[in-house]
Amino acid sequence: MPRTQRPVPDPRLVGWLREAGRPVSGEELARRLGCSRAAVWKHIAALRAQGFTIGAHHARGYSLDATPDRLDPVTLAPLLRGRWRTIDWHAEIDSTQRRARELGRAGAEEGTVVVAEAQSAGRGRLGRSWHSPPGLNLYCSILLRPPVALAEVPQIALVAGLAVAEAVEVTTGLGPRLKWPNDVLLGGRKTAGILTELEAEEERVQLVIAGIGVNLNLETFPDELADKATSLRRAVGRPIDRGAFLAGLLAAFEARYERFLASGFAPMRAEWESYAALTGRTVRVAAPQGEVAGRVLGLDDDGALRLDPGDGGVVRVVAGEVSVVDGYGE
Repeated sequence: MPRTQRPVPDPRLVGWLREAGRPVSGEELARRLGCSRAAVWKHIAALRAQGFTIGAHHARGYSLDATPDRLDPVTLAPLLRGRWRTIDWHAEIDSTQRRARELGRAGAEEGTVVVAEAQSAGRGRLGRSWHSPPGLNLYCSILLRPPVALAEVPQIALVAGLAVAEAVEVTTGLGPRLKWPNDVLLGGRKTAGILTELEAEEERVQLVIAGIGVNLNLETFPDELADKATSLRRAVGRPIDRGAFLAGLLAAFEARYERFLASGFAPMRAEWESYAALTGRTVRVAAPQGEVAGRVLGLDDDGALRLDPGDGGVVRVVAGEVSVVDGYGE
């Protein structure tokens, strides 16, 4: 190795220093890594070059004083708790959805997470663009290979929504709401959106891409979004740790996804209802079969929206764009 070439930083170093919360000796780090103290110094230098602030304390060792605000594998690895640990990180990309599909077609494993600091062509449902400024929010796509019927795939968006709601609630202490089928709201304004896309061969699902965008630290929105969107930072008045948020979100999503594969969406319906923004509200839904309107009664076990159209019957809606007629009452 040329004398000027630094090793690839070992993410375990970040984890050990973070967990210790105090200086750890070079000798101890060398023992854990199975290398020399000189090699430890090179790893420390490589981490510093990537933006980590690592203190050197005489006779006591190294301390992790600050981490960069970045969602790359070295920063995230010590925070991840589940099996979804393969992070495909990009400083900028056109779309994490496109990249995840590319990886999926190439055989990437389930749970591969594509993360970008910025997107030049981020998008949401119905082909709408997703405002994706750099280094402020979360833009990620998770590759899944669920052994389920095609008709069950839309329920994965509901499962992902539950995970986002939990992560927002844990991070902020506030009560997020879920707007069927795929939006997460704070104070009646959109703070996160979910986009699921699938590829199938005949009736067999090949892959599902769960795209999740969350406004975390964005404080100023374009004029067209100013009265419709918000961020976690605006809601709580302090910066949000993006790495901790993503780690919590992935753990929450993975746990619920496994429950979904084992038992379907029905056991999670009540939890989803506890976050529901629309139940009891009067809505109009632009559905594939035409516009329908009525008061929202809740969800069916398969995730369909149940409406009371006012004639004593019940209308089920399995897909569509919802407009709230009478507001969210918040």
